[in-house]
Amino acid sequence: MSKAVAGKPGSKGLRLYNTLTRSKEDFAPIDPDNVRMYVCGPTVYDFAHIGNARPVIVFDVLYRLLRHLYGEAHVTYVRNITDVDDKINARALRDFGADIASGKLSLNEAIRRVTEKTADQFHKDVASLGCLPPTFEPRATEFVQPRPDGKTDMIGLIQSLIERGHAYEAAGEVLFDTGSMPEYGQLSKRPLDEQQAGARIAVDEHKKSPGDFVLWKLSSPEEPGWDSPWGRGRPGWHIECSAMSSAYLGEVFDIHGGGLDLIFPHHENEIAQSRCAHGTHAMANVWMHNGFLQVEGQKMSKSLGNFYSINELLETDTFGGRKWPGEVLRLAMLMTHYREPIDFSVRKLEEAENTLRKWKRAADLAEGEGKLPDGVIEHLSDDLATYGAFQHLTQLASEASDGDAPAASSLKTALEFFGFDVSAEVDHAVVEASIARRLAVIAEKNWAEADRIRDELLAQGIQLKDGKDPATGERITIWEVKR
Repeated sequence: MSKAVAGKPGSKGLRLYNTLTRSKEDFAPIDPDNVRMYVCGPTVYDFAHIGNARPVIVFDVLYRLLRHLYGEAHVTYVRNITDVDDKINARALRDFGADIASGKLSLNEAIRRVTEKTADQFHKDVASLGCLPPTFEPRATEFVQPRPDGKTDMIGLIQSLIERGHAYEAAGEVLFDTGSMPEYGQLSKRPLDEQQAGARIAVDEHKKSPGDFVLWKLSSPEEPGWDSPWGRGRPGWHIECSAMSSAYLGEVFDIHGGGLDLIFPHHENEIAQSRCAHGTHAMANVWMHNGFLQVEGQKMSKSLGNFYSINELLETDTFGGRKWPGEVLRLAMLMTHYREPIDFSVRKLEEAENTLRKWKRAADLAEGEGKLPDGVIEHLSDDLATYGAFQHLTQLASEASDGDAPAASSLKTALEFFGFDVSAEVDHAVVEASIARRLAVIAEKNWAEADRIRDELLAQGIQLKDGKDPATGERITIWEVKR
């Protein structure tokens, strides 16, 4: 295999932890004029849960940092959407089974309805979390067959793997031959002879090795499928990201990110496919993974009743008895270092809310534009040390509150850099509606709900003052913005 292109000088002081080497390294992009990053995106069979939000937020911060260091025009960020998957098929049958059976919808039409709805919701949710859109957001279904533009496609990659002796046909499937790659297992540090079948991998007699994984599988007439040299079928999970990353970033790129749970088998298999298909020494030079998330000290699961979608946290009172602003969720995620496990709790959200309110009050004292503080960039350049960066923001807030206008301006600039909105206008109609709802529950003597509404408004910088109308003696509430 040929050796990957080495990174050019120009780390700009950025150091990142590389899962591949288990060490923190100076980051030197292959081409400083085009820094390239790929992050695994959602499988759109259901609304994204709060665990899915963590990598989106983490790598959004890295994207912002790279744009600051190398220039917005010199960073390419790709995050895919997986819209072909057996879970999607099952969801389409569950939600539209009757329409499919009656002939009102084909399975493909039902699948499209599922994926469009969930993808649209994902975009709304992550926008509420303050995340920038990636440079490109390819959908897996667009990269199955050869493309008119010549970009890498899945069928072409599989053909290359077969031709190079790294894949074989058996029992209606095309499988990757893990035994053909001596370095297989370097990312997860699992020797090949100790590999066990992972998620979405079945151990069958037709495999040369239990660790061999599916590249292509045949589809029944009732299942979605594409024509291929091996029959009408659909791709395996792992080949999708190999094709889409190569299509936009090339055979070897700078950074590949995702959650810790993707190291094996997904990322391990991506590396195997990409390296063997292209004959390269690497797929990506740096592999980054965020830690796991638990809720109130427990693993998140539907059986425990602590499984929350991003949308539920934003729009309903299911967690802690109230809705949570997207920027509060964002800060709560970033208060723990990205590689550490995070305990997502009401207490953490309240802490984030209070911290954000103090920062915004201080930032309101800004006079003109401020410089992004060097201290913030220094901390973030040390493997995204957000905690240290936030300590710097708290110090700036203290200085601003003592009358230091330049500190307030720098704080405001830093908050905007992190994706927090410090210039949003107050929606008077929304505030008045909340006040009316609060007065109604006070009349019902529902003091807990009244306090909750008051606290929710306070978190948004809206302070309420109760009193009586001097003319009528009726209870009234006035409000003012006080961040």
